[in-house]
Amino acid sequence: MPNHPIPAESLAFERARETMVREQIEGRGVKDRRISSTLRVLPRHLFVPSETRERAYEDCALSIGHNSTISQPVIVATMTEALHLDGTERVLEIGTGSGFQTALLCRLAGEVFTMEIDPELASHSEDLLRKLGYGDRLHMRCGNGELGWPEEAPFDRILLTAAPDRVPKALLDQLVDGGRLVAPVGPEDRQRLVVIEREGSELKRTQLGAVRFLKLRSAK
Repeated sequence: MPNHPIPAESLAFERARETMVREQIEGRGVKDRRISSTLRVLPRHLFVPSETRERAYEDCALSIGHNSTISQPVIVATMTEALHLDGTERVLEIGTGSGFQTALLCRLAGEVFTMEIDPELASHSEDLLRKLGYGDRLHMRCGNGELGWPEEAPFDRILLTAAPDRVPKALLDQLVDGGRLVAPVGPEDRQRLVVIEREGSELKRTQLGAVRFLKLRSAK
């Protein structure tokens, strides 16, 4: 795991983070110890607006403005675990948001390419991620995530942090043979967390359960 600097913080945040991992992550079945270890040191409170910072480790999603949210901690952990990361992968993330999921990927994967459609949110998140030391393996673009990042494709893993009605074909085409894509898929009241594995020309789909995400925004 890369040695990224972590800012000084209050003991209250440290204790809240430990409780979050013990009760919300490990207590709900997330088994990947690399994820738990990373979440024990990753300062989630820096990725939320200052007015909600005291709620950063609560068991819920929080608004970050710009019609976006930071997902519930257990959902972040579950989606990350579903990627099956070993530390070598090139990962495409669609929907940078606050950058919290991005930071987790930067610690667990080899190289992260992340896209955010909102220019102001993209700029803020990139500044924070670089200040926290993730620039060594981070590539960021402001643009339409439905199109992916074709000039950097293919990717070993693709993660969507907002829900399309169907996974865009452009993203499936950018997945390597043997790769995995994890995404919330479907209309708001019928979304399911889906894992898609490419095996040659075949796509194997598995559902992990019901979720509720904001819709994937398009530049169309």
